[in-house]
Amino acid sequence: MGTGVNDNMNNSLAASKTGLIVSAGEGGIGELLKPLSREIHLFDTYIAGTSYLKDPSVLDRISAGDRLLLMREDNRFDDNAILVLNEAREKLGYVPEKDNVVFARLMDAGKLLTGKIKKIDKKGTFRLIGIEIYMVDF
Repeated sequence: MGTGVNDNMNNSLAASKTGLIVSAGEGGIGELLKPLSREIHLFDTYIAGTSYLKDPSVLDRISAGDRLLLMREDNRFDDNAILVLNEAREKLGYVPEKDNVVFARLMDAGKLLTGKIKKIDKKGTFRLIGIEIYMVDF
């Protein structure tokens, strides 16, 4: 016997122990907030370090329009290093060092940055991968 509340609601909201409202459905809090967020285009650049990938075949599996994940990395060569990953979380390279200072500061302050592949130019065996960087605003 039910409690009078729809027991079968997949996307119901529930208060957590911390008092925050969380999604009890399969999509989680990210899916709940998606309609409330927008992406702000910040900058166009390219992916650096593609020549040093351990598995360069990952570059064969990307195309213009693909979404990218950006993550800070503890890196001995660059204090502001930002990894660029595809949606499968495979490393594609880095935001160029010349461009990453402001983005690193935003990420360190808790801002969510994402990316998208704008274009891929093949120059012999080298690929120049142009990307767009976005800040997700809630």
